[in-house]
Amino acid sequence: MTDITPATPLVQLLERREHSGQRVRFQVTPDWLQGRTTFGGLLSLLAVQAMRDVCGQNWPLRALQTNFVGPVVAGTFDAEVTLLRQGKNIRQVQCRVTQPDAEGQEQVGGVLLGVFGTGRDSSLPSLMPSQPAVGKHPDEAMVLPFVPGLTPEFTQHFEFRFGEGGLPFTGAQDWFSRTYLRLKQAEGVDAELMSVMLADAGPTPALARLNRPAPASSVSWALELRPVDHTPHPQGLWRMDKDALAVGEGYVNERTHLWTPDGQLAALGYQVVAVYA
Repeated sequence: MTDITPATPLVQLLERREHSGQRVRFQVTPDWLQGRTTFGGLLSLLAVQAMRDVCGQNWPLRALQTNFVGPVVAGTFDAEVTLLRQGKNIRQVQCRVTQPDAEGQEQVGGVLLGVFGTGRDSSLPSLMPSQPAVGKHPDEAMVLPFVPGLTPEFTQHFEFRFGEGGLPFTGAQDWFSRTYLRLKQAEGVDAELMSVMLADAGPTPALARLNRPAPASSVSWALELRPVDHTPHPQGLWRMDKDALAVGEGYVNERTHLWTPDGQLAALGYQVVAVYA
């Protein structure tokens, strides 16, 4: 695979943000688009950063609900943050993503709710799932290429290695996929933000059942995070396990497990995806 240098590394998008009161302004470049809109995992990551800028980042993110309301195109958008409630251990924060349309009218692109929670003493024993085995080791897995004009623009920032399941648009019989992945330029991005983005980086496995390309779009996304023990090595390969749970009437209900390079469970995701085929 030809290694294509990303036009704007993620850390630069974060460094260029402007914070004023309850609003944080970001600029997204075209290389981070998924079709005509900003890649949903990036949009959610930037919204979480805005929540941390306004309300503090001393507590880890435990859950994130995202409704993708409308397209957020390349350029400038605002993340308007509201602290809904803060108790002794839990902080609930809302973020509205807005962007002016061609006529200058402000449109809502996304509405997110973040739940931040500090650790607490508990008599419950620890329960952490073990990462299941996959048929192919990362060194044996097929590297998926970035093909300009065919694969989404944002995928040039990632390395994907396909471990198991069905590839999109191949008419496969599988309803699952197991993919190794990493952000090519990950230095300066912490594990929490990385978990938010990587958990949304792959397509629904239901697309493998199709015989030709068709568009798909996330409608809503619920993400549950588990704080990891340390920040993984920037070059390490994470693993994204996706399973379609129910499919019908053009919608897919799917589940994602995201694992760190050393096998820690980083996130559980549940998503509703519209498939236009």
